[in-house]
Amino acid sequence: MAGWLLGYSLGVAASPAPLNVVTTIGMLGDVAENVGGRCVDVVALMGPGIDPHTYQARASDVPTLNNADLILYSGYSLEGKLASVLERFKQRRPTLAVSERAIAPDRLIRVNDAYGTDPHLWMDVELWGALVPTIAAAIKEQRPECADTLAANADTYRVRLKALDDWIARSVKTIPEQQRILVTAHDAFNYYGRAYGIDVEGIQGISTETETGIADIRAMANVVAERQVPAMFVESTISPRTIRSVIEAARQNGQSIEVGGELYSDAMGEAGQFEGTYIGMLYANTQRIVTALGGQPAPLPQELADLVPQDNAIGARDAN
Repeated sequence: MAGWLLGYSLGVAASPAPLNVVTTIGMLGDVAENVGGRCVDVVALMGPGIDPHTYQARASDVPTLNNADLILYSGYSLEGKLASVLERFKQRRPTLAVSERAIAPDRLIRVNDAYGTDPHLWMDVELWGALVPTIAAAIKEQRPECADTLAANADTYRVRLKALDDWIARSVKTIPEQQRILVTAHDAFNYYGRAYGIDVEGIQGISTETETGIADIRAMANVVAERQVPAMFVESTISPRTIRSVIEAARQNGQSIEVGGELYSDAMGEAGQFEGTYIGMLYANTQRIVTALGGQPAPLPQELADLVPQDNAIGARDAN
């Protein structure tokens, strides 16, 4: 109490409490944390291994959303069954579909299914970076005194995203052209493929709610055999059953293929770990994809040198 009275008598304003920001997916939450810094307290509803396509609101989500000062979700039907809950909260709390606000329609990948738009926008680092000023503006609206901090954090983070984007592009180019094909359980990597020049094949469609049939397995096994694909990839949010079925079908056709590792598609890695960050997620994915398909990850740019743990780093760091 005495400290409060001293501050009051000297005319020093108390620092405002951090803004309570609730996001749906971790990839949004990580951007908000990097941009907001000490001005925010971020909670992501969907943690590691959670599939946003099939996520249903839990009882514990209601108080979390009720306590939010700002709710951020991606949009474009990514959040599936949670969308109706978020629509109701728009009447009570500032709630923003960030991707729909930040990304120009002509940058989207259109699909012929119920989604209409591929919602996996974070797979293109440049595209996901477009969310940074939108999130900064949403936080600034409620914490205007954080304007300078938000601007500085946003600038720093975008420099790092640019370095990551360039590193991924250089790394993917080292894969032999014939083997430059990414086969996964579902179509979560189309933006990655478009941005970095690698063909993408998913056994399922955009949503994991679609069913995979025998015909899908056989068709993918034929693609794998035709392209002489050395590796396929499982995803952290999806059962590896379909991938293993394709591998078995390909082997019956005389094509030897391995599991190239686990990729993060609809969720990041464990909280507190490097792969539990957006940059770590894309770094780990690219490292595994490039290595398994016969390429060599590019030297690590200096802008990322302090982020990547030594035991995760591949190749010499770029001195430039």
